[in-house]
Amino acid sequence: MTLPKDDAPASTAKSQEGITAGIGELRGPKGDALASWSVTINRPHGDLYTFFHDFAHLPQIMDNVDHVEVIDALRSHWVVKAPAGHLVEWDAIITEEKEGELIAWTSIEGADIAHAGRITFQDAGARGTVVTATIAYHPPGGLLGKTIAKLFQREPEIQVRRDLRRFKQLMETGEIATNARTTKQFDEEMA
Repeated sequence: MTLPKDDAPASTAKSQEGITAGIGELRGPKGDALASWSVTINRPHGDLYTFFHDFAHLPQIMDNVDHVEVIDALRSHWVVKAPAGHLVEWDAIITEEKEGELIAWTSIEGADIAHAGRITFQDAGARGTVVTATIAYHPPGGLLGKTIAKLFQREPEIQVRRDLRRFKQLMETGEIATNARTTKQFDEEMA
């Protein structure tokens, strides 16, 4: 009897084949921690790929990303908020891309957080697109550092889930819902 293909997100796959299929060949520094999440977004995969491929857009959906500087077609410089108000930085390079389907990257040697990842855009017919983000990383400070990052809500496992939800909201509605006061609301209260 042949078992069905394991197409679960890599972090929940039950077999090594499922994990490999989920993250592919992550080039560069592979981490000992894995974060992965999938979401279905009611938009064509080409639209989602195009938005995500322009890394300068990503601070809109990635809460911890302070800014991204696109250096050239393959390289970018990232500045990300870490626990206790610290910033971490790295340069990343695209290691694989398939138009409309996937983008894979790895951090360049010397990164504050060594990691590699990929995001895939799989057509889901009338439902839109299944977007899966998977990141392999080395948590700074090991298990203690990972625990501290979780306490400050800055741990990649938490962030990938939240960031994909924000991506879904922005792509489906044109805005990201928040319970924070807007500048306009604050100004009205102060008047």
